[in-house]
Amino acid sequence: MSATSDVARPTGARGFWLGFAAYLLPSFPIAYVWHLVLFEQKYHALQIYRDEPVIAFGLGSMIIQGAIFSWLFPRVFPQRSGSFLKDGLLYGLGAGLLSWSFTTLAVAAKNVMVSVPDYVLLETAFTILQFAIVGPLIALAYRHDAEETSSTA
Repeated sequence: MSATSDVARPTGARGFWLGFAAYLLPSFPIAYVWHLVLFEQKYHALQIYRDEPVIAFGLGSMIIQGAIFSWLFPRVFPQRSGSFLKDGLLYGLGAGLLSWSFTTLAVAAKNVMVSVPDYVLLETAFTILQFAIVGPLIALAYRHDAEETSSTA
């Protein structure tokens, strides 16, 4: 099988939209509560963020991320292990590492803030929490697609 056919292989629309929801629905409230409620004072003390965040930009960013992370899952895991939790945690590890590289490391490298270590610690913990939840949920969303594929093969 060529890489091109693997990338172009269609998956069910149902799995894609469930995977999209599995990313977006928990990510938005987790991010909102984490950044604007639980650790609002810590982020404020870092002097990195604006006083009034633009929620629509954050939501828009998550919509794009949800579409990409959902689209990627069946291409990264064309053969599932049979355990959505195992596949999901592994996918969450990879997707979380990618996300962490541009939401934590790159931001810490480019932006002025009072404490880079404090920022990295906060954002690393957030990323671990987020992807420990959304990774397995995305895998669960695609579980029926994998069952249908294996039963027709």
